[in-house]
Amino acid sequence: MSAQPKTFQELIDGDTPVLVDFFAVWCGPCKMMQPILEDTARQLGDKVKIVKVDVDRNPLAASKFQVRGVPTLILFHKGKVVWRQSGVVPAHQLVQILESNLLANA
Repeated sequence: MSAQPKTFQELIDGDTPVLVDFFAVWCGPCKMMQPILEDTARQLGDKVKIVKVDVDRNPLAASKFQVRGVPTLILFHKGKVVWRQSGVVPAHQLVQILESNLLANA
């Protein structure tokens, strides 16, 4: 059993790509992303970790990554930002984007 990362930085520094959904509980489009992220997680399995970060509870993380609007999706691989987009992304498009980035950075 592997040790769980203790910090956000440790999580995004790992070998497994991490898709971070910066969201807010009051945000309508953010609520639309939830089933899309669940579907994406089912399709990609262990190839990517999906993490949600509430910008109201984690303003420093939002500020550090210059999140200006929600939802904002950022894909990290080994600590580096490899893709980002604000707004709702359809499930098929998100899977396609992630797969192309996973292959490019594998």
